[in-house]
Amino acid sequence: MALINENFLKLQAGYLFPEIGRRRRAFQKANPDAQIISMGIGDVTQPLAPAVVEAMKKAVEQMGLNETFKGYDDGGVGYEFLREAIRDNDYKARGVDIDIDEIFVSDGAKCDTGNLQEVFGLDNVVAVSDPVYPVYVDTNVMAGRTGGAAGQGRYEGIVYMPCTEDNDFVPEPPAEKADLIYLCFPNNPTGAVATKDQLAKWVDYARQNKAVILFDAAYEAFISGPEIPHSIYEVEGAKEVAIEFRSLSKTAGFTGVRCAFTVVPKQLKAETKDGRAVEVAPIWKRRHCTKFNGVSYITQAGAAAIYTDRGKKQIKETIAGYMANATLIRETLDKAGYTVYGGVNAPYIWLKTPDGIGSWEFFDLLLNKAHIVGTPGAGFGSAGEGYFRLTAFGRPENVREALQRIKEMS
Repeated sequence: MALINENFLKLQAGYLFPEIGRRRRAFQKANPDAQIISMGIGDVTQPLAPAVVEAMKKAVEQMGLNETFKGYDDGGVGYEFLREAIRDNDYKARGVDIDIDEIFVSDGAKCDTGNLQEVFGLDNVVAVSDPVYPVYVDTNVMAGRTGGAAGQGRYEGIVYMPCTEDNDFVPEPPAEKADLIYLCFPNNPTGAVATKDQLAKWVDYARQNKAVILFDAAYEAFISGPEIPHSIYEVEGAKEVAIEFRSLSKTAGFTGVRCAFTVVPKQLKAETKDGRAVEVAPIWKRRHCTKFNGVSYITQAGAAAIYTDRGKKQIKETIAGYMANATLIRETLDKAGYTVYGGVNAPYIWLKTPDGIGSWEFFDLLLNKAHIVGTPGAGFGSAGEGYFRLTAFGRPENVREALQRIKEMS
């Protein structure tokens, strides 16, 4: 009989967002007339920018002609025209020198943050923030890099770094040694951001401990503060120790289109068990090209359009709309007596549940009394208990209606 990968049996619960969906469907079935407003799952609501749509239409037409038809891209890592646009606009424009051979186009940062751990050995110690985006933890559990359940949603063998009000939800490097460190800024779920000095501490830690930082920058486009770095590579020495993930899902509304990229610098090395230094980028390229055939030409053509002058303007307008939602949510809840964080350089609002009730209890209260779906903080880890995440990705009229319902419920 075939043997199952028993690491999957360690997982303590179903993935967070399907569970939210299950509870929502059960409520809707029991209350068919309820007008539910979703502020939970971070899915976008605004359509693709016109520049993107036009580029994709043109690409479809090209795919219908012999002379312009495209098959697989260059080795599955992305067309040069897109990687050049990424290099010039996301990095060179910020004073960061990244080569296009260090950029790997994919169908999602979520996939990449999970998949990239495959190139590292199972003996590595993983460190994560708590609360944490579940993919970072669950994929390492599936791989066998952790022990069994340790209670409160934690696993043995993982270094958890609490993110609380006391440290402004930005973790300090741990006292113990970690080998793979997941950082996410602007942060999902707390909406916290890290300064250049704070990131420099992590780069120093990684260099001293020969660790690798897996830096999720999926929400960098929402940063407005000039003092907040958009890339970890803005910190000196980071290219020696950090891999960066980016996504167009929230930046350009690609949640249903799928396009992202990961940067693996050539300077980044890991070691074999006998102490030999090995470049990570060629190994990631081998893994990437073996298991992935690339993002469609049509999608990449649309992605490249966001880097045109017209595309940039349109994307900024969309992001400004979401951040106007975030400001409204933050200010309204603050006036209503809630303790609120995030929502300034990030599209997430992180609030304390009222009267000390549990985060899943608050989820049910919000759903049953106000017909609003949010995300319980406990779903992001033990330090998320007592907190709740709302997203700013709703349509403005729905956001206003939801806030009115919350005020009436309070």
